[in-house]
Amino acid sequence: MMSDAQTGGLKEWIYPSAFLICAGWVVWHIPAFILDWFRPESESLFLQISELHMRKGVLPNLGGLFGGFANVIDWVALILIPVFAYLGSRSVVVAPMEFERWRRWDRFALFIGRATMMMILAMTCVMLFEVFMRYAVEKPTKWANELTLWIAGFVFLCSGFYAMQQRCHIRISILYDVVPRPIRKLFDVLSTLMIVTFSVGLVFGSYKQVFINKLYRWEMFGTAFDPPIPATIQPMILIILMLISVQAIANLIADWHLDPEFYSHDEIDEDEIAAIKRSIGVE
Repeated sequence: MMSDAQTGGLKEWIYPSAFLICAGWVVWHIPAFILDWFRPESESLFLQISELHMRKGVLPNLGGLFGGFANVIDWVALILIPVFAYLGSRSVVVAPMEFERWRRWDRFALFIGRATMMMILAMTCVMLFEVFMRYAVEKPTKWANELTLWIAGFVFLCSGFYAMQQRCHIRISILYDVVPRPIRKLFDVLSTLMIVTFSVGLVFGSYKQVFINKLYRWEMFGTAFDPPIPATIQPMILIILMLISVQAIANLIADWHLDPEFYSHDEIDEDEIAAIKRSIGVE
């Protein structure tokens, strides 16, 4: 069996879970912060967001702090998000199957990877609960399907950020493997430049549509559960794209003087097989 020093112990479960709970609470109550920080000038929009806050808020009747709409729990959750992100990033222990040549700035991406794993677990629990309620109790829920879609969207996006840090995105390396190292460096620079250019262009071209029409107006999904999927997923796309761009630049710098490992397509990687065995506690 693997020791806590090798796996990170319970901290790698507790900090990501606490981070997600706080982040989920804040995301669900963003209308309160919109009303407090960016009060709409339009009276109709103000009434619309206020109604959403009262109808969707977990504790809408709990008095807001500082004379506003966000209550003490909202503020505590907001403050704890960076706290748990910092503690979780500091406590990350790289698993044997993960990229070994990581740097200090990779800790946040590794932490997001752990949080993504927790989201997958939560999504699985929601689906199992819905199956039980639908087929065993015959009382299906109105929220399980939409909640699963919502979590899956965040899982997909955060996985891209984590995959960039792990250098495990799909790559067609036929040409890359046969050219000398200086040409490979040129390819690395060009690929990073294309990632950054695409991300900056997409953010510049769509930030008004995303952050004003979707997030600021708090667009809902339009179902019985009516989660704010458009209002949250679309801004998250732009945020993750920028994180991926920063991580791509960090990868380029970290790998600049390293010779990339090359494996024949027909070669069995015994080291990887051994790492898989160690990760599941099999010698």
